[in-house]
Amino acid sequence: MRYPIDCEKSFNDTFLFWLSRFVRNKITSLSNRQVTDKERLAQIILELIHGFDSIDELKKIMKEVRNIGITSIHVYYLPLEKLYHFMSHFGAGSMKEIDEEILSDFLASETANLSDATKKNYRIALLGFFGYIDKQNEEENGTAFRYGIELKNWGGLAGKSGTKLPSFLNKEEVNKFINAIDDYPYKDQNIAARNRLIIKTILYTGIRVGEAISINQKDFIKDGDSYIIQVRGKGNKPRVVMIKEKIIKNDLSVWLDFRVCGENLFFCNQKGKKLTQSYISRLVEQILLSVGLRKEKNGAHMLRHTFATLLYQNSHDLILVQESLGHADINTSRIYTHFDKSQLKRTTDIF
Repeated sequence: MRYPIDCEKSFNDTFLFWLSRFVRNKITSLSNRQVTDKERLAQIILELIHGFDSIDELKKIMKEVRNIGITSIHVYYLPLEKLYHFMSHFGAGSMKEIDEEILSDFLASETANLSDATKKNYRIALLGFFGYIDKQNEEENGTAFRYGIELKNWGGLAGKSGTKLPSFLNKEEVNKFINAIDDYPYKDQNIAARNRLIIKTILYTGIRVGEAISINQKDFIKDGDSYIIQVRGKGNKPRVVMIKEKIIKNDLSVWLDFRVCGENLFFCNQKGKKLTQSYISRLVEQILLSVGLRKEKNGAHMLRHTFATLLYQNSHDLILVQESLGHADINTSRIYTHFDKSQLKRTTDIF
């Protein structure tokens, strides 16, 4: 039986849903020669089908599976449990927001002091998990979401070559998308101003969706002809980005007159609560499709890739890209050098 990619109410519940099914699949495929309690193992497999209410419950069951005799299950489970906590802290709203860049960030932060063999195990676990979801998810219209995760070179496996390049909009597509942001037929003009404002902020600064929806009112500061925005990235690490006033002036004015947000949030829904990442991603996808723009990953995170790609193409400054995106490791930023057509043309001229 197949399930929608986001099949539960919250991201944490959805991740736990898929993780429970993935480890069940691994338990039934790993060697069971050392199993000491076959009846209990069969019962655990049924429990995994029904799922768990918390990661702590699943963790307890995985320890029991190891004690029963399937010791290698931890090779798959442990990295994915860490990814669960990583993504929970990241503030993800949808499984669709996970991509190669996020997984590279996760691997860089979680495996820095581990052996090459353990790093390889982490990669195997991630490939197995997302490969499993690729095959087991299906939406109501019969389509399936595809991660296509490869992680051939994320900075931790020396000597490996190649990596899957992220989707992005080229200059012409960006202009088309910007026009579509303004022309999209929103039902409520106040909400329209908020949506245009947050999407333009993401596009023009390259901040993550989770960072955008978490901006506080005091962190949006006027500075001459621009606005300085302080955001908090992974690990609650602060950084500053900037956007020209003329880009957001009208939408900002409308939104400031309308907004009534709790917890000092700058962006919120009509109830004053924090927006979700899944809402922003769906909105971006709808706007893209409204003007015939279709990419492999049509969500809001693609706007970050677009910002980084065009920034590098126009500056050829990898340090600037790293600092603008808040990457801890410059190797994470290095992927955007692959999109520099001027450098590629130079190689053909030299040859």
